[in-house]
Amino acid sequence: MKLYTIGFTKKSAGTFFELLKWSGATHVVDVRLSNVSQLAGFAKRDDLEYLLDKVCAMGYIHLPELAPTKEMLDDYRKGHRDWRVYEDQFLSLMDERSIANIDIKKTIADGCLLCSEDKPHRCHRRLVAEYLQHHWGDLEIVHLT
Repeated sequence: MKLYTIGFTKKSAGTFFELLKWSGATHVVDVRLSNVSQLAGFAKRDDLEYLLDKVCAMGYIHLPELAPTKEMLDDYRKGHRDWRVYEDQFLSLMDERSIANIDIKKTIADGCLLCSEDKPHRCHRRLVAEYLQHHWGDLEIVHLT
C-alpha cells in the first residue's frame, strides 16, 4: 500500500494539482486542524474538494484526528517549542488517540496526506505517515514535493 504526502504552501495551484494528478494517489486525506482559513487560498476545504474532483478526479476526506492540537501547533509556531519536543508530543498524541488501531487503513490506502508545510521534514504529515508505517508495516511513503 502506498501513502503519499503533500503540502500546499510555496506551490502554485498548477504545480500542486499536477503533482497530485500524476502521483497515483486516488484521494486526498486532509490532516490539517483547520481547513477553512482564508490564508489557505486554493487549499481551503470547499475550494479544494471542488478542484480535486474537477482537475484530478480525486476524492477528499478530512481526518482532523490526525492533526495536532491547537495548543501544540500554537506553541511550536510561536517558537515556544523546538521541533524535537513537538515531534515527541505529537507522537504521544497519536498513541493517546490509538491512531494505529482505529479503522482508517481503507481510508488512507493510496491516499495523499495533505498539510500546509511545503516540505515534509518538519511537518506532522510525515510523522503520521511514519507512525502508520511503523505500526502497519506494509506502507510505502512517497512525499510529493
